[in-house]
Formats: sequence, structure tokens, C-alpha cells
Amino acid sequence: MTSLAPARNDAGTSQPLREGFVLRAGLAVASELAAFVETEALPGTGIVADRFWQGLASLAERFSPRNRALLQRRESLQQAIDDWHRRNPHAGTGAPPAYLRAIGYLEAEPEPFTIGTTGVDDEIARMAGPQLVVPVLNARFLLNAINARWGSLYDGLYGTDALDGTTPTGPGYDPDRGAKVIAWAKAFLDDAVPLVEGSWRDWSGGSPQLAAPDQFVGTIDGNILLQNNGLKIELVIDPQHDIGRTDPAHIADIRLESALSTIVDLEDSVAAVDAEDKVAAYRNWLGAVRGDLVASFAKGDRKVVRTANPDRTYIDADGEQKTLRTRSLLLVRNVGHLMTTPAVHLPDGSEMFEGLLDAAITSLAALHDLKRLGRLSNSREGAIYIVKPKMHGPAECAFANELFAAVEDMLGLPRHTIKIGVMDEERRTSANLAACIRAVKNRVFFINTGFLDRTGDEIHTSMLAGPMLRKTEIKCAEWIAAYEDRNVQIGLACGFSGKAQIGKGMWAAPDAMHDMLAQKVGHPMSGASTAWVPSPTAATLHATHYHRCKVSDRQRERVAEPVVPVEKLLTVPLAEDANWTAEEIAAELDNNVQGILGYMVRWIDAGVGCSKVPDLNDVGLMEDRATLRISSQHIANWLLHGVIDRLMIDEALHGMAAKVDAQNAGDPDYHPMAGNERNSIALNAARELIITGTRQPSGYTEPVLHRARALAKAH
Repeated sequence: MTSLAPARNDAGTSQPLREGFVLRAGLAVASELAAFVETEALPGTGIVADRFWQGLASLAERFSPRNRALLQRRESLQQAIDDWHRRNPHAGTGAPPAYLRAIGYLEAEPEPFTIGTTGVDDEIARMAGPQLVVPVLNARFLLNAINARWGSLYDGLYGTDALDGTTPTGPGYDPDRGAKVIAWAKAFLDDAVPLVEGSWRDWSGGSPQLAAPDQFVGTIDGNILLQNNGLKIELVIDPQHDIGRTDPAHIADIRLESALSTIVDLEDSVAAVDAEDKVAAYRNWLGAVRGDLVASFAKGDRKVVRTANPDRTYIDADGEQKTLRTRSLLLVRNVGHLMTTPAVHLPDGSEMFEGLLDAAITSLAALHDLKRLGRLSNSREGAIYIVKPKMHGPAECAFANELFAAVEDMLGLPRHTIKIGVMDEERRTSANLAACIRAVKNRVFFINTGFLDRTGDEIHTSMLAGPMLRKTEIKCAEWIAAYEDRNVQIGLACGFSGKAQIGKGMWAAPDAMHDMLAQKVGHPMSGASTAWVPSPTAATLHATHYHRCKVSDRQRERVAEPVVPVEKLLTVPLAEDANWTAEEIAAELDNNVQGILGYMVRWIDAGVGCSKVPDLNDVGLMEDRATLRISSQHIANWLLHGVIDRLMIDEALHGMAAKVDAQNAGDPDYHPMAGNERNSIALNAARELIITGTRQPSGYTEPVLHRARALAKAH
């Protein structure tokens, strides 16, 4: 519906103003968004409303045409690659590097350079440790992540399967399990902060005599503060505690510095499709950087109120007071370049690109931190950290660089206040990574890898080449190893060590901490300075890896390595002999479909963008939209090449709908799909995503998901 009176835009033409919108500098802005900006985000910043809205309108006018052109460039390059495959239907490979260079997909390698990023917090530039990604719409989870800078090693070992693959059984405390926890933790101390002689298991208290005296940091609240590889360790001394009274040194707990940084996510882990959702996201981000975000919830028969932890004071080895950081450094992930948002309409009636709006408002909110307007601070260096996902190649990185410069001018910020994290998750970015980094060389603070999105784009780019390997086999394909190695090698060659993060992807199984402890040490061993974990507990356990491996040493070792040739990266994971049995094909299809439905039904019906979703074997995995992308693209590829047909897909959808229904049977708000196939928005959206997978832009899921979620919200 629209109001009766048309509004006049800045160009002087009449445009009906939609109900629920107000006119700001020629933009039709959702009323709740305008109110949030004017009454919550702007006060205290020194920026008046007219200036902000004029700046946003100018931003939209300047960058919208270029944004559209970049998306068209994606499509034209994809068309050129598809055309090559049509001309070479039996090549058995992807389009060759010479052809990719000829069409501009592969660009010339830049001359050697070093990034010039400055003003970066130690948590990013000089420290190595775990990183969390948390959905911005869940205030409780967001506060858990903020406070995950420190975690209990005893709790992490006792309450998970980390020790031996088993979890606690029975009520109450198990002394035998507790003894194993303490033994494991004391052995960890022996490795990380060894004593001059003897073991920590025999230490009886007092001032510890360390083999390396500089590992002693000081004392805090009667506890002992140590450090190793740049990470602090707190020995909690409490003779009155149930554990402390039985310990020879009265150690009640060992607390580790854990999640050094947290990505507050507005992208893959949230379901934000309209102005209401966007305002909720922006409000939580504002509260997070101000330090005054609050979450209240029931726990048993009591109400719990959660807030961000204040910093602590400790006494260092010289007797001086120092501040101990207790909160994770917050970064914010904006959306990519693809989607538009109905929260703002341009003078011509079109929707504003969501990435432009995110850049302006998340930066405006971060001004509260820079000006110290809130209860607590975030960046001590006065930086704003924006992670930018799903960019394809150097031109898109250069676009983001110019956009952030324009936002800095709009908000009166010095150049390069806004730092950029480039997610290396699209094939054209991986293949041109050095050139992408060069495009943002004075503001880049982060690169990382991620199997799921990167594989989704791998499949979509070479969709016509032939049927792809099964997903478990893709993980072992040649291009994956090249991708992971090149990311670290190129980052180090560009001077990231000591200036910026090199990151690795998520451990998706939050209940499999024993396996994580055995495997994820490979991330710091690769020379990466951070890696994603699914929970605060996982962050504490993963932190032990950074004590066992000094990342700066590994980076010095790897910096001399030659970069893996791009030809290895461009090896497509094709199934050379697609002679799978009917049972193998059905199992792969069921696994993909179950994962799609299990995730989509929560995204669409409940508006939950990231959660622990049971897989086909009822193992809970942390899933976000990247899961959906790889699974839907994989099915679309097999459908295109005749490995499966539509009847098989429909049978899998119906069968897995019943499976997912059973997995959600305990949820009173759940909407069953089986038996309701015609009316289930989630089920029909899943089928659309699969059947039209070859036509979805870069294989992305957002267009289908956003339409379906908006429809579900309207019901």
C-alpha cells in the first residue's frame, strides 16, 4: 500500500511514498530505520541527521551504478566460461588458464608489495588465537561471544568429550573424571609455562619458579597471571573452592585467554530480510560496541541478566597496575555486493544495495566506540573493522575500498579508519588473491579461507564441465590444498605477519571437541594466526593449540616458500569415472537434501540464521547459508549431468522432510513439512533452490531465501 500524497525527490520528480516510510534526502526510508538512526545512532556523534541522510543519498547515487556493473561483470564472465564448456563438452577439465586470462577472469600478478595497514589492535596484528562468529540478532549469544575472551580450561575439558571422546554421565561431580581433567591441564602447563624443575602437578603454591621468568605477568585478585606465545593464563587460587581445597597449590581453575576476536555477523548466520530485521541487527551492533547491550533470559526458575564484562586490573611483575582485557575485540561482517534491501528505496523506486547501507550504518554505530560514548570500549587503536564477504576479484575489492573511503568522508573520519577483512571464499578472489589484497592494501586487516562457500563457487563456476566428486571427496581434491596453502603464502608475501590476520575456517561440530583437539592444531601449524570455532568453550580448547604452536615462528618458516602455482588452484574437482552405485548416489542426495531442509526450515519458518542442525546421522553441526550453497549447487550439478533426475530429487525431498520433521518433533513452534508439501514454504523454497541452482547468481541462496522468509513473515 502507498500513501495518497506523492513525495518529491531530489531530482524533482514525483514518487508515491510507501506506507511506513519517510522521506530523507530523496530516499524513502523505513520509519523504524529512520527513527533508529536519528534517535539512537546519531546522538553524541556530532553528525546531524540532514548531513547523514544527504551522505547516504550521495553514497547510493555514486556507488549503485558501479555495484550493478560489477554484478553484470560476474554474469558475463560466467557466461564466457559456460560458453567454453559448451564448445568443449568432453574436455574433462575446467576452462584453461590461458582462456581465463584472455577473458579477464585471471588478472596479471602484481609486482611484490607490502600492505600498509596501520592502527590495528594487537588482537589482530600481533596476537594469534581463536575467533568466534556470532549472529548479530541473538543478543544472548552475542554477549557470550563478547565475554569469551577468557574461559575455564577445567570446564571445557570436564563438560565436553575433549578428554577421551566421552561426556559426563550421571548426576553430580565425578571425581575420577575431575582428576583426569586436572592431570591434563597440569600437563598443559608443563608444556606452556614449564617450571625450573618438577611438574605443575606437584607445585605447592607461592611464587612459581618458571624456566622462563618473563612468562610471569603478575597477580590479579589473588590469582597468578602467566603468559605464553602472547596469550595469558590465569591460575585461580582458592583454598575454599571444592577443587582448590584438594589441590596442593589450591588451584581451583585454570583460565585461558581464548576468543581474541569475534565477528559480529550481519550476513550468512542471520535471517534479515526487511527493515525490522535490519534495525534489530544495527541496534545490537550499536549496543555491543558501546558495551551496554543487555540480554535477559530464564534459566530454570530464575532470571539471568547478561552484560559485557568490564576490564580487570592486575599488578605486574614490577608492582605497577595494568589493565587486563576481558572482552573479545569486535569486528562486524557486512553483507556482500549482491542483495538489495527493502529498508531504503532510491528516488527511482529501486531498493538500495544492502552492502551500501551496512557500510554506512555499522560505521556510524562504531563511531560511538571511537568517541567513547558508551560504557565500555572496543578498539583501543580507534579502528572500525568490517569483514567484507563474497567479493569476486580485484575490481570488487577496489570498489569496497572506495566505498569505505566515501563512508569515512561522510562521517568525518581519517582515511583508513575503516579496516577491511577480505574473505577468500570465491574462486576469482582466490585466483587473484594478491591483486585483491593490493586493491585494499592500506586498510586490509584480515584474509581467510572457508571450504563451504569456496566449494559452492567452485561448483557453480565449472557447472558445465561435468559431474563433481562427492562432497567428502572434494575435501581431498588437489585444488583445496592449493587454496589453503596459497592463502597463507600470499598473505605472508604481502607482509601480513605482525600487521594483519590470516584466518582459517570453522570447526562445525560443537559436540566433537576431542576430534577438534586432535585436528585443529593444523590451523596454527599452517601459519594462520586465527581460526573459527563454534562456541566459547571451543575457543578455550582451541586456544591450547596456540600455546603448543608459536604462529610467528611458523610464519617465518613459511614466508620463504614459493607460492603454489595458480594452475593447481584451478584444477576442477570432477569425477573422472562417475560410476557410483545407486546406493552411493541415493546416500549423497539424501545427505545433501536433509542438510538443506534442516537448515532452511529454521531460516524460513523461525528466522534463525545459524544454529546446531542435526545431520542425516543426527550429529549436530553448526550451519549457516554456506552449507546451503554447497549442497544445493552439488545437487544442481548432478541433475544437470544426469547423475540424478527430478523424480529422485522429489523422492529425497519427501523422505528427508519426514526425517527433519522427526528431528524437530520437540519444538512446539515447528511447522511440519511431510504431508504439507503443497503449503510448506520451506520445502517449496528448497526445491526451487535445487532445481534453479544453475541459474542462481554465483550459486547464492539469498534471493530464494529472502523471498521465502518474507512470505513466511507475512503469513
